[in-house]
Amino acid sequence: MTREQLQYKLDEVLETGSLLIGRVTYESFARAWPQRTGVFAEKMNAMPKHVVSCTLDKPEWNNCTVIAGDVGGTVSRLKQGQGGPILVAGSRMLVHTLMQQHLVDEYRLMVFPVILGSGKRLFPESPEKNVLRLAGSRTFPSGVMVQSYEPAA
Repeated sequence: MTREQLQYKLDEVLETGSLLIGRVTYESFARAWPQRTGVFAEKMNAMPKHVVSCTLDKPEWNNCTVIAGDVGGTVSRLKQGQGGPILVAGSRMLVHTLMQQHLVDEYRLMVFPVILGSGKRLFPESPEKNVLRLAGSRTFPSGVMVQSYEPAA
């Protein structure tokens, strides 16, 4: 990532009140972030983290709470709380669940000018049409774009 892209991600994390992630992302982050230093790492390690999982019992990364039951109800209560914006990083399956329950306020897509030719679907198959409204766009000198969308309905 370029310096500008890293600054964008730092700003995004600094404005975040808590992190909401799935178990797979949790396992990756919990292995990486506790050993890192710097402003970004300090924020990641200190902020409240909510992990959606039916298999994780005892999270070892500090400030973690496991959400094992009613994901929609729990996330709705978190959104009504005083903790500030909730960031979902990665966690494709969790995002699918949040989309189905209309709990996503904003999508921030960082698009890299590379075609891989394979991979998993970002958005789930759905009988519903999910109309989005462009809320913002930014292009970095590298050609990477960040596009922010909000549900139109």
